[in-house]
Amino acid sequence: MVKGDVDTYHEDGQWKNKAEGNERASSTHDVKADAQAQGREMAADRGVEHVVKKQDGTIGEKNTYPRSRDPRDIEG
Repeated sequence: MVKGDVDTYHEDGQWKNKAEGNERASSTHDVKADAQAQGREMAADRGVEHVVKKQDGTIGEKNTYPRSRDPRDIEG
C-alpha cells in the first residue's frame, strides 16, 4: 500500500523529510546527507519515490523504490 512519496527538503535552517499527505515533517536533520539517508530508508520501506530537493527548493534528484516500479526505462 503506497502511503505517499517522501520529500527531503530544506526549511527553517534544517533538512527535513516528509511523506506526501502528512502535515508535519517525519524527521529533521542538521546535515543534508543525514536527511537524505533517512528519506531513502523511508521511501524504500514504503515502496515509493524519494524526491530530494536542493536548498533553493528545486528538485535535485528522484529515486523510485523498488527500482522495478520506475516507469522510466533508463539505466542508473
